[in-house]
Amino acid sequence: MDCYCCYTQARPSSSTIPILNFQSVSAVNRNFSVKNLHPRVLPSPGSCRQFGRLSDQFRPFIYQRNSELPSSRTYRGRISSEAGRQGWDFGRFLKTFYFFNGPPSPAKFFEFLIEKLSNPSPSKTENRMDPSGVILVAGATGGVGRRVFDILRSKGYTVKVLVRNEDKARRMLGPDVDMIVGDITKASTLVREYFKGVRKVINAVSVIVGPKEGDTPDRAKYSQGIKFFEPEIKGASPEMVEYIGMKNLINAVKESVGIHRGKLVFGFEENLTRELAWGALDDVVMGGVSESSFVIDPTGGEKGGPTGVFRGVVSTANNGGFTSIRTKNFPVPEDLSAYDGLELRLKGDGRRYKLIVRTSRDWDTVGYTLSFDTIEGQWQSIQLPFSSLRPVFRARTVSDAPPFDARQIASLQLMFSKFEYDGKLNPTFKEGPFQLPVSSIKTFMKEPVTPRFVHVSSAGVTRPERPGLDLSKQPPAVRLNKELGFILTFKLKGEDLIRESGIPHTIVRPCALTEEPAGADLIFDQGDNITGKISREEIARICIAALESPYACDKTFEVKSVIPFSEPYTVDPANPPPEKDYNQYFKSLKDGITGKESLEKSPAAV
Repeated sequence: MDCYCCYTQARPSSSTIPILNFQSVSAVNRNFSVKNLHPRVLPSPGSCRQFGRLSDQFRPFIYQRNSELPSSRTYRGRISSEAGRQGWDFGRFLKTFYFFNGPPSPAKFFEFLIEKLSNPSPSKTENRMDPSGVILVAGATGGVGRRVFDILRSKGYTVKVLVRNEDKARRMLGPDVDMIVGDITKASTLVREYFKGVRKVINAVSVIVGPKEGDTPDRAKYSQGIKFFEPEIKGASPEMVEYIGMKNLINAVKESVGIHRGKLVFGFEENLTRELAWGALDDVVMGGVSESSFVIDPTGGEKGGPTGVFRGVVSTANNGGFTSIRTKNFPVPEDLSAYDGLELRLKGDGRRYKLIVRTSRDWDTVGYTLSFDTIEGQWQSIQLPFSSLRPVFRARTVSDAPPFDARQIASLQLMFSKFEYDGKLNPTFKEGPFQLPVSSIKTFMKEPVTPRFVHVSSAGVTRPERPGLDLSKQPPAVRLNKELGFILTFKLKGEDLIRESGIPHTIVRPCALTEEPAGADLIFDQGDNITGKISREEIARICIAALESPYACDKTFEVKSVIPFSEPYTVDPANPPPEKDYNQYFKSLKDGITGKESLEKSPAAV
């Protein structure tokens, strides 16, 4: 909590309520006696009786849901800086104490006072390394996935793999590979906890198609391509792998990689609602008389819907000057590390406010803080980047604080205060009533957004049911779609799950895959019309390049080399072709083209 004891202009007299930072209650395993207390913090007999009656008199004061917003000016006394000293509302202090800390006991209360007087420093937050940048390769033992893994490792990326067979993966990828052993067709094996820290995914999992007559130990026939053998499905069906498996994988990684529109942390947005337990935390905790509340106005939103309202009256009497609302600690810390910051949708009043984010569940601890200005009478979206948050304790910057950890967000706080940081004052501060409607607090991704999920699909997925198509001129997978368990139909359904998930993505549809080296000139296309071949090595490189390109975000495309099937492609190791700038290909891609446009009037039924 930002408290401002350090800014009082004069020491209070002995008759004044001591300005203390009553912020938390924790049981301390030591004996103490009222005799040990400083005379100025000894309670009066009346105040002790009030503690004894707390459970009967006071209830937690979470925000109110009312069609009529209550008046925030409920305390006695004239509000002006000239008033200097006013009577302290001890009952309201106890309500604040009760709401955030539960029913207090006199013993715990006085233990807390002793602890605060003897140790005024903030509690420390563990300094953790941020594992941002971990890339998950799903299907890492397959033809494309293995190459993706090798290239990523050679470039120094932190890589984790998702595989079904641990022994096979260690033999193929190395004994030190960081892996998740799971099967995408079995949701129970994809525990979300396993995927924490994963920021991007390349999915090369595919249903297994093999020769009916069998294959060599090194899968030589498979490597030649489906054109050269009579195929059948090996193992799980296309529906289980391409559709159910995709659904399971998306559910496992969605929280970790994030969604483009952001995650709603609080508020009301279209058909989504998320409410939090907010409580007032005003300068009453240090002897002041400012007062605030948080209510839900069911018709006060931007379009006539509900909105939260932070409102109150602020006063500098008794050396106060701030008012705020703070959430109770979240039951489980929020992991928002997939995002770049928090975005507030609010109706401004021309004042400067603060957002305070805490990563510790302790009460008296560093708050990561950022001020923001509002425009009077105007609804606006304000983005507050995590990278700009300032570690603050009692309005002082903490230079040796640990870095902000977006994986461990414990609570949020909104504040209107006379004080900024390190002795500076809020230039928009004025005493009296204020009101700030806040309709939502959600996360955002910094633009330009790059793909978080790259999926290797297949050319031809829209063709089996396309009207007027001559199947005899199509690749075997298109002609044999039904015989192969509707393989392409379920691949298309899997693609649709990605597009509907909201995850920033790229869907790569290679033509027939070969074991030839990368390096041939390429043709990128959209609409699902081309046929041809392309090397697995080239597809691996394209997938990795897509992760870093905003031009590839939310695009679906087909790709092949310019080399016809009848001609082999080789590379002279002594004179390899130059590396491609795949961004030049991505720039030519357009939004919203999937090839499904031709199916809209004749959807396939499965």
